[in-house]
Amino acid sequence: MPVPGSRGAWKALSGLLAAGGLLFSAVALAEEEPEWPKGHFPLPEAGNVIGEVYRVEAGEEDTLLDIAREHNVGYEEIRSANPDVSVWVPGEGTEVVIPSKFILPDAERTGIVINIAELRLYYYPEVGEGETPRVETYPIGIGREGYDTPLGVTKTTMRLEDPAWYPPRSMREEAAERGESAPPVVPPGPDNPLGRHAILLDIPGYLIHGTNEPDGIGMRASRGCIRMFPEDIESVFHSVPVGTQVNIIDQPIKVGWDEGQPLVQVFEPLEEQEHGMSALVETLGMLNQGNSNGVAFDYEQLRELLDHPNGQVVALEPPPKPEPEPKEPIDEGEGLGLLDELTV
Repeated sequence: MPVPGSRGAWKALSGLLAAGGLLFSAVALAEEEPEWPKGHFPLPEAGNVIGEVYRVEAGEEDTLLDIAREHNVGYEEIRSANPDVSVWVPGEGTEVVIPSKFILPDAERTGIVINIAELRLYYYPEVGEGETPRVETYPIGIGREGYDTPLGVTKTTMRLEDPAWYPPRSMREEAAERGESAPPVVPPGPDNPLGRHAILLDIPGYLIHGTNEPDGIGMRASRGCIRMFPEDIESVFHSVPVGTQVNIIDQPIKVGWDEGQPLVQVFEPLEEQEHGMSALVETLGMLNQGNSNGVAFDYEQLRELLDHPNGQVVALEPPPKPEPEPKEPIDEGEGLGLLDELTV
């Protein structure tokens, strides 16, 4: 045993301190919040903004759609965030923006909320005592023009694993008009457009389901149903109880606040119309409603966002400062006082 005050004693003490430091670091790391899966976020204690925008580099064989799927965003989202990047050949080393910052929809935070305007689903699972309230969000595909996804509050009624698909009469009639035949039923397998998981809604003929064509996620491409990436529908399939509320809304303009900063997220309207004066007035009303600190912002910037929506979360800037009025030149004889005149 080292003698107190000896070099050996100091060495032993240093070793104990170092070990204690390592132990303390390990405990601190263990107490840190575990990393959340992609698309999972703790609900904010204040405000309604989740996630963040970040950047990644494309690999040699990546397409923009590959990157979107890997990072839980859809087609329109990744295209709007990277308008100058090729969809099919981004190029190795190309920087790709991942728009993973969202303003929560203005709707009750319970069950499933589907905002068709932003092509995104939000799921607020029930949590047990001591669990952190959270939201899960996923990109979706919805009904194309003429097959609009219906709006309103409904609920889930049944969960089907490896479902068979029965083409609707309208599809069979369209096939007949083209001289083709549609099968009365498509069994489970790679050709089944429902994928491996389907959640039926209390709206006849409408489902939340997987897909065998994942490139269509984030687009208006279905016949009205809500499509999800296969891995996304699988992740919620077992956790969404039968009878869960499903609120399908259309909110092309969302307003948020993050530490006193006003934020706006604007999407293209589904109908062939622009965000006009009524949209501007409505958005100003939403901003003023949450503007308890009287923050001023640039109205022209807001108008520009409504005229050119891109789905990105944008911070509203303060209004520009008024430019100083130019001083008028003074004539040589102007403003001369009596003393000046006597000394000229």
